Amino acid sequence: MKHILTTLAFGLIATPVLAQDRLTVMLDWFVNPDHGPIILAEEMGYFADAGLEVEIVTPADPNDPPRMAAAGRVDLAVTYQPELHLNRREGLDLVRVGTLIETPLTCLVVRADGPVQSLGDLAGRKVGFAVAGVQEMLLTAMLDHNGLSDDDVEQINIGWSISPALMSGQVDGVIGAFRNFELNQMEIEGHEGRCFYPEAEGVPSYDELIYVARADGLDRDPIARFLLATERATADILNDPEAAGERFFATSAELRNELNTRAWGDTWPRFATRPAAVDQGRYDRFEAFLVAQGAVKTAIPAADLVVDVTAQVAQ
Repeated sequence: MKHILTTLAFGLIATPVLAQDRLTVMLDWFVNPDHGPIILAEEMGYFADAGLEVEIVTPADPNDPPRMAAAGRVDLAVTYQPELHLNRREGLDLVRVGTLIETPLTCLVVRADGPVQSLGDLAGRKVGFAVAGVQEMLLTAMLDHNGLSDDDVEQINIGWSISPALMSGQVDGVIGAFRNFELNQMEIEGHEGRCFYPEAEGVPSYDELIYVARADGLDRDPIARFLLATERATADILNDPEAAGERFFATSAELRNELNTRAWGDTWPRFATRPAAVDQGRYDRFEAFLVAQGAVKTAIPAADLVVDVTAQVAQ
């Protein structure tokens, strides 16, 4: 997908009775259907109801959001659960405070009519990746699950040209494609893709998109109200996805295109209905997986990675 740098600022009019708290939220990418609950919470006035003035910004570099949050430059950042596990090893002072999309979206995509009919067929072939680190780690695990090693494939950094690199034959497969976008993009352009799912190929299930914040000095209350507002928006989406989609696309003419329309239908069932809820077991299992893969030496307890901002804190 072509990267588009966008900065959206949603200014809410503070009531004379109650001053609103300000939150700056950095998305992981330009605005797209993955961010439906955030955009609709603003559009429906749920942030205002929660006493919040929310500014939504998009990154110049997709690697920026967790670093901006760790540096205190933004209050919340949208990122990926696997990324959080590695970010903590890089010294970023981050914790997960909420979930946006609670199922994996990442997959390894090949051409349906190509030579790769199973992951074992990747032996001796080229696999593209966009981001070093997480995607390489997922690929290694999926290969290992099918009796292959990193040495059995040639890995090529294709940047963000995911679908074009595959459709043009530059690579035989790509890791890091989103099943709600790249498969649709390929179909629109006349190519059928096949997706191999990490959670079916040796990788424990994980939250694709999460909210992270700086752990030091964490202010739970406004974040809890932010999550409650997005929970209300998610309920609206699940109750009437077609109407919610129309409202989402109406917020910007740039959003209304065939790719986003298709992606909306593949995305809305995956939104977290309880964005503040914590599943510590999911994070412990991913840590154990990283240790077993040799990606890290020791596990970080889930209690140090995730926070329930709605929980009572002992005084």
